[in-house]
Amino acid sequence: DIFPPDAPFHPPVSKTHPYEGLDPTSLPPDMGYSLKMLDGVIHVYTHKSKIEKNMMHIQYLNIYFGFVNRKSFCYRRLQYLSSKFQMHILLNEMKELAAQRKVPHRDFYNIRKVDTHIHASSCMNQKHLLRFIKRAMKKSPKEIVHVEKGREQTLMEVFESMNLTAFDLSVDTLDMHADRNTFHRFDKFNAKYNPIGESILREIFIKTDNHIEGKYFAHIIKEVMADLEESKYQNVELRLSIYGRSRDEWDKLAQWAVRHQVYSDNVRWLVQVPRLFDVYHTKKQLCNFQEMLENIFMPLFEVTVNPSSHPELHVFLQHVVGFDSVDDESKPEQHIFNLDSPLPANWIEEDNPPYSYYLYYMYANMTVLNDLRRRRNFNAFVLRPHCGEAGPIHHLVSGFMLSENISHGLLLRKAPVLQYLYYLAQIGIAMSPLSNNSLFLSYHRNPLPEYLSRGLMVSLSTDDPLQFHFTKEPLMEEYSIAAQVWKLSSCDMCELARNSVLMSGFSNKVYWLGPNYMKEGQDGNDIRRTNVPDIRVAYRFETLCEELNLITQAVRSEELETIEEEASMCMSTVQGAQ
Repeated sequence: DIFPPDAPFHPPVSKTHPYEGLDPTSLPPDMGYSLKMLDGVIHVYTHKSKIEKNMMHIQYLNIYFGFVNRKSFCYRRLQYLSSKFQMHILLNEMKELAAQRKVPHRDFYNIRKVDTHIHASSCMNQKHLLRFIKRAMKKSPKEIVHVEKGREQTLMEVFESMNLTAFDLSVDTLDMHADRNTFHRFDKFNAKYNPIGESILREIFIKTDNHIEGKYFAHIIKEVMADLEESKYQNVELRLSIYGRSRDEWDKLAQWAVRHQVYSDNVRWLVQVPRLFDVYHTKKQLCNFQEMLENIFMPLFEVTVNPSSHPELHVFLQHVVGFDSVDDESKPEQHIFNLDSPLPANWIEEDNPPYSYYLYYMYANMTVLNDLRRRRNFNAFVLRPHCGEAGPIHHLVSGFMLSENISHGLLLRKAPVLQYLYYLAQIGIAMSPLSNNSLFLSYHRNPLPEYLSRGLMVSLSTDDPLQFHFTKEPLMEEYSIAAQVWKLSSCDMCELARNSVLMSGFSNKVYWLGPNYMKEGQDGNDIRRTNVPDIRVAYRFETLCEELNLITQAVRSEELETIEEEASMCMSTVQGAQ
């Protein structure tokens, strides 16, 4: 144990602990396939002799769209959707409320909710982290927690070097809450991850790979898991980082989870990849961008082909649901991703590749990986990047073409064509109004209520409770503030919660949403589990079908006009030749 038995710690109560008793001999057999990365994408070969015979270039994805001519049409359709929803509320609000009241036992508090966007390193609140640090200083002051220039340091010595004691520590001393100084200052926000402004404390307490093998961080997350299991109806998808600096990062992360049994039925993992190639390349840690891609994806292919090669990783990946791409989107991009962009092996510039470059090569490798994993009946992964929080609009184009869901999506309010496309495709958008309020957009200007009224697939998430929330249940805090500020009804709240479950990677949706949840419209809704009235679900489905039919008819008429114009031009050309 990290602390003596008398330490006030309540371990997770999940009945199943898949990390216990790992037996490498019971793993699936080796497929004997060969792997090689070509032009930034890993290729899988059933026989080694085929490696040199099947080299082919990747066709690049041109993501530039000419949206200008259709802005007016999409803007009017979105305005129509908003007005139509207001009419629906005027006519059916009391019917929806009556339908909810008829359901026995079920209400907003005991329906499933998933926090689809939350980072593991800040999943606790300030008070929780403060109490943990004080407890660690009291119970384990002489534990060696850090090595500085070959000299070992105990926890007490680390704090003594800062002239601090446990008594001195307070929430104000930690200084980890985002304030007015972080608005439009992503650099200052990143600095808030350091307790007391000291990076050494961040390494000791909220890192998985450090001198104490991440056991403090594991302990904190297990306490968060215990709180989630106590609340029962709240679930989270925590994001852990893989940087792509070395091949052993995946093994270290998996060993951390398995060794400390960091598991809960209420938690699934997403893996976030920071877009920091320029930083690592400048430090001579990476030679080119392809090396970064190999470090990220090659271990995943190896463990899929032969689980015995990375046994802990094989078990850990069973609870990973997807990938995220993270960094400050407002950073200026020096390049545009197009057919002239260098291949990853030739990207040796100090400038960072553009956002779409990162996203495309993540998507391309995930597509091959998922096909391989499905052949082995292993779980597949989805791409759910940070997208549209700041920066240029074309990030949202990349997200639309390559992603399952996105996080934030604030800039859709400025792009009616893209917003309409996200609606038609029902691409999930995990929104974090309290986070945005501290970083990029004040709360009253947040477009979430507008997106919800128009029928976009939106959900509420916390992002970073350590920086933005105060209570023990940050997700409920997010819902509470949204309901008060935007006057959300009980049906609106339950619809947001249902959306969060649909967007999530949890496998037990059939128990949370109903046995027919995959069906469209009210046939797929079970009000006894979701507390969302059939009237609301039917309205959303019928409205979407009408818009899709409208688009289909518009495309057909446009195609006919194009054909007629081309025929007319051909006739003119023929007559002129005669």
